Amino acid sequence: MSAAAPALVRLPVWRARFVMAGLVAAFAVLAGRSLYLQAMQTEFLQEKGEQRYSRVLQVPGTRGRILDRNGEALAISTPVQSVWAIPGDVEASAAQLGRLAALLGTDVRELRRKLADRARDFVYLKRQIAPETAEKVARLGLNGILQHREFRRYYPGGEVTAHLVGFTGVDETGQEGLELAYEKSLGGTPGSRRVIKDRRGHVVEDVGSVQPAQDGHDLVLSIDGKIQSLAYAALKNAVAAHKAKAGALVAIDVRTGEVLALANAPSFNPNNRARLAGGQLRNRALTDEFEPGSTLKPFTVALALESGQLSPGSAVHIGSGGLRIANYTIHDPHPQTVLSVAQVIQKSSNVGAARIALAMRREDMWSMFHRAGFGVSPGLDFPGESAGKLRAADSWRPIEQATMAYGHGISVSLLQLARAYTMFARDGELVPATLLKAGVPAAGTRVLSARTARQVRAMLELAVQPGGTAPRARIMGWRVAGKTGTAHKQENGGYSTEKYIASFVGLAPVSEPRLVVAVMIDEPADGQYFGGVVAAPVFAEVMRGALRALGVPYDAPLEPVPLPDAGDEAREST
Repeated sequence: MSAAAPALVRLPVWRARFVMAGLVAAFAVLAGRSLYLQAMQTEFLQEKGEQRYSRVLQVPGTRGRILDRNGEALAISTPVQSVWAIPGDVEASAAQLGRLAALLGTDVRELRRKLADRARDFVYLKRQIAPETAEKVARLGLNGILQHREFRRYYPGGEVTAHLVGFTGVDETGQEGLELAYEKSLGGTPGSRRVIKDRRGHVVEDVGSVQPAQDGHDLVLSIDGKIQSLAYAALKNAVAAHKAKAGALVAIDVRTGEVLALANAPSFNPNNRARLAGGQLRNRALTDEFEPGSTLKPFTVALALESGQLSPGSAVHIGSGGLRIANYTIHDPHPQTVLSVAQVIQKSSNVGAARIALAMRREDMWSMFHRAGFGVSPGLDFPGESAGKLRAADSWRPIEQATMAYGHGISVSLLQLARAYTMFARDGELVPATLLKAGVPAAGTRVLSARTARQVRAMLELAVQPGGTAPRARIMGWRVAGKTGTAHKQENGGYSTEKYIASFVGLAPVSEPRLVVAVMIDEPADGQYFGGVVAAPVFAEVMRGALRALGVPYDAPLEPVPLPDAGDEAREST
């Protein structure tokens, strides 16, 4: 007997139709979603896609150059490479990492630390390396190790112009000096480009510019590179020879107000700032304030001449060499009973200057100092430039009015002092100073009559002759006029008995002045501290070289100028 055949199970027709309907519905939903995303959410999808392969890279603009008045570069930007990495893509053996660390000049442990976070998309390994080093890194062929071009600032003048030009940071933004003051003009504006990269960060297509970079503008200074080098060398040698703490020098063209040299010592190398301390950055000629001492006497005398109270030949009674006011006594080193007004300048008499000052209104003295630029910012737009200190006249006591006459109780910067002397060189006009090339005569501000300015200039010429305080300031071929200053340094609310500031300010040629040069030596410590001995020789060296460089005609015989004997050199009071 045969077995029965299995019964066939017939499924209901509606079940097949239900499954088919479900599949059709699912596909419809997917199709609808796809249509929605592609038609209605295109920006979203593009953004997600671009995040995977598209990048916007910053394109730096080339920083403008800083040039001296003759077109010589004082600061330029050179192309360099920076090495960076995508940690998650780095594939390198221990030996390869060791070679990479050696090329980058870093410790391999520091390199591993930077590459440890695999989730990061970008990390700098080394900024601004030389092109030859970058080529060696590229030859390693390491995945995930990439490079891009940057610019590094280079300063051909080095320490000679360091305090003036300043420097930039690693991102080429100004940090000090003119680099900081003119950041907006020099720096330009960075641009950007959109590129397509592969998964390892390599650019496979340059899509195009998003915003073009704008290069910075060049900055042309008033500085003359040759005169600047001469000034720095002379100042550096003087600071070393007198074992001084520091020194500064300013040279101004009195026709245009252009600063042809502005030097500080000690200095630093702006191309290598690894061990740079804050105090080394100070531009002492512009930011440091000091009591000018006897270099202020010509302004006191100029006021007396201008008011008509005195003439160059008027007698000033010195007495026994001492002038007592309240509990203070003003002394001269070489007491004389009577001096002419001209001799007060020539011999640098404190007592004479004090007596002249006390015969005038203190408000008139304040006005003279203020109009000469003291207590007012010089307006150079240099970071940290000093306005000095000139107290209101109604706060002056008689002793303060007397000491102000010879430069105590007032603070100035060396630039202010040099600029103030331009009114003796320009027949009574004060010239605005500038660090930018002008090339045309500057309009001055009338402070004194031409007659008074010339009278003071003649007195200043006497001061550098034998019997004056600065015969060491004379130079062969040109007539020189100037004034020494020797002042005790302020310390702990009083005055140090052992620390001095020696200074000299002068002009040449006397017959038709072209330059004013001011020199300040801070704390000479070799036993000599008078301005005529310490600062005047620096003036003579720089003035002689600068006049030659500018081709200024001689106005004195071309005969050697002998050094003064001990008896031919007066000492100014301190």
